[in-house]
Amino acid sequence: MNAGYTQEEVDLLREECEELGQNFVIVDDEPEEEADYVQFQFIGKHEGKEVIYDAVLSTLSMHHSSKLYEEAEKKVMKIHKDFVPFELRDENTAVNEEAELLMEEFIQEMEDEEAVKVAEFVEIDYDFEFGIGIDAALNVDEITVEVIEKFISDFNNGTLKLDKTLYSFKDGFED
Repeated sequence: MNAGYTQEEVDLLREECEELGQNFVIVDDEPEEEADYVQFQFIGKHEGKEVIYDAVLSTLSMHHSSKLYEEAEKKVMKIHKDFVPFELRDENTAVNEEAELLMEEFIQEMEDEEAVKVAEFVEIDYDFEFGIGIDAALNVDEITVEVIEKFISDFNNGTLKLDKTLYSFKDGFED
């Protein structure tokens, strides 16, 4: 049983939201001042019942940077068979400097050519481990309390309008 569907968990989240005076609870304990993404939980309805939604909301620029990185990793793995993707590394992973430089070159090249374009999106995961998962990106400069509250309100009211325009961003990876 997914605990995020239970009335007990919904009530606990509602109490926590009321204590904070907002309609969501941030999952990450220490959000940054200027956040590119925020993970939070809120109460919504699914099939007529209240459930907990566990959402990750990011800026479209951050989503674009992630896509650039993924594409560059794919290109590097074709050339360097020993290349280990970032999310699979640990402290014992040997870093291939040549592959890392190639990654940076591919990212810069794709950025310059605007080879990767992204649009606002919302993906819903009903098989999430706790409640219902949401992965979303909006074309905003940063994820603020106001952006989160508007997202939740629009999502819960069925009035969320996504911009389907394809965007490309420059300098997603600054040193």
